[in-house]
Amino acid sequence: MITPGQQGDITTAPALLEGVPARCVLADKAYDSNALRALIRAKRARAVIPSNRSRKKPIRHDKAIYRRRNQVERCINRLKHFRRFATRYDRRAARFLAFIHLACAMQWAA
Repeated sequence: MITPGQQGDITTAPALLEGVPARCVLADKAYDSNALRALIRAKRARAVIPSNRSRKKPIRHDKAIYRRRNQVERCINRLKHFRRFATRYDRRAARFLAFIHLACAMQWAA
C-alpha cells in the first residue's frame, strides 16, 4: 500500500495486517499506539515495538527479535539507491510494484 504524500504509514497498518498470520509484528517507534497493539494482540501475535518517548509508562519489547528488523531496513535502504523507488516516480501502484520486483531481482543478482 502506498500512502499519499506526508501521511504516516500507521494509518494503513491495520489493513496490511488483515488476513496475515503472524507470531510477531515488528515495527519502529512510529507505530507505537494502543490501538495497533490491541489489533496485534487480537491476532494472537506479539507486538515487538519500542515505546515512543512520549509514553508515560514504557512498554517493554524483545530487543533480540527487534534487531532482526535491521535486515529488512538494510534491504529497503539498498532499494532506495534506485531513484525511481526512492521518489515513487511511478504514479500507478502496479507499475511501482513491477519496478520493486525488478530492483529486487537486480539486487539479488549483484
